[in-house]
Amino acid sequence: MKINNMFASDNCSGVHPEIFKAMEQANRGYEISYGDDKYTGKAIKIFKEKFGGSVGVFFVLTGTAANVLSITAASNTYNSVICAETAHINVDECGAPEKFAGIKLQTIRTNSGKIVVSQIEKFLNQKGVEHHSQPKIISISEVTEYGTIYTPDEIKSLADFAHSNDMYLHMDGARLSNACAFLGCDLRELTGEAGVDILSFGGTKNGMMLGESVVIFNSDLNNNFKYIRKQGMQLFSKMRYISTQFVAFFNGDLWLKNAKHANEMAQVLAEKLSHLNIKITNKVEANAVFAIFPKHILKKIREKYFFYVWNEEHNEVRLMTSFNTEVKDIEKFASDLRNCLG
Repeated sequence: MKINNMFASDNCSGVHPEIFKAMEQANRGYEISYGDDKYTGKAIKIFKEKFGGSVGVFFVLTGTAANVLSITAASNTYNSVICAETAHINVDECGAPEKFAGIKLQTIRTNSGKIVVSQIEKFLNQKGVEHHSQPKIISISEVTEYGTIYTPDEIKSLADFAHSNDMYLHMDGARLSNACAFLGCDLRELTGEAGVDILSFGGTKNGMMLGESVVIFNSDLNNNFKYIRKQGMQLFSKMRYISTQFVAFFNGDLWLKNAKHANEMAQVLAEKLSHLNIKITNKVEANAVFAIFPKHILKKIREKYFFYVWNEEHNEVRLMTSFNTEVKDIEKFASDLRNCLG
């Protein structure tokens, strides 16, 4: 039996047709390599319109690279990065921040994926003490790994605290588009205007084939990033295949339309699960639904659908929706789930 992967991750979805078309068009003829092509120039211009005219914009291949290079740019090897225990940089990047940036991750336990200033204050006791790694970066995920979303005020609170203590604020924005769609904010409101210093901004989970970006708001971090990217093995020679995707991504607000649809499908999915008396464990704010599945049905339903069991002790699962999820897909899943429940 073929297993359906549509709710496993938004990484499992395909490429949006408009983005695929843009890549095909960029494939015609010859262009200067390493980002000196017309597509990359156009993409950077759009980024500056969206995020602010003074930002630095650098395209890379993966989200892990965007995060690690951002951290590298804002730290020394004797520094530490404070993040949620659930953060992608802590759980899902195979120690890459520690290995390549040489930093220490200091984590905070959280039930929602979000961290607040009062949880960070204790780490300041380490500042100036030569025996301890020196706190330098606060890193947050927008959307968090539990599908929850920081508001502009919450981000600003963290940024103000960071800056008043000689620290930087980094945002892992792999699903930033979904946060904007939920809050009705533009990209600048949730990043530069809120005090973010450096951003990893993703498109792969929202309709692109490959490619992420590092957006630098703090000019102190901008000047040497091109060398950090090259040393980090992320200077892609045929850059046009990343940048042309971002041009299509922003054209006609496709980024926002895709994110809105994915969010709406998550709401539909949560409603269908609730009708089956399935407990939803976290607020459904973006395109993730966390729920408790009765243990006796987990094996049955996973024979048809692959998705991640987030907390095996509590049988908590994560279900993701994407830009191309359809209501009929959710209805079929709900029907199969009902049959498993008996």
